[in-house]
Amino acid sequence: MLAVIRIRGMTGKRKDIEDTLKMLDLKRKHTLAILPRTDSILGMIRKVNSMVAWGEPDDDIVSKFSSRTARLKSPAKGFRAIKKPYPKGDLGYRGKEINELIKRMM
Repeated sequence: MLAVIRIRGMTGKRKDIEDTLKMLDLKRKHTLAILPRTDSILGMIRKVNSMVAWGEPDDDIVSKFSSRTARLKSPAKGFRAIKKPYPKGDLGYRGKEINELIKRMM
């Protein structure tokens, strides 16, 4: 399973990026989607990598969000930077560190 959180808004983005985010069910900022790890999902995530944070969630996170999509709050203590990739910022692949971000946003 993969946890994907939309970090950035849509202003000025291309139509294909917007369509890909809709296919991933990430229609608004601070939305979490729990998705299966397939080649097609990974391809879509790589396409929108500059707008999302993603990684492998723990089992307790997966069971807590059984609907597969959820709205989250802004993270406690804020984001590091929403335009820079992880580890200096918050975008892109985070591995198991995605669990920390999700807990800060609950």
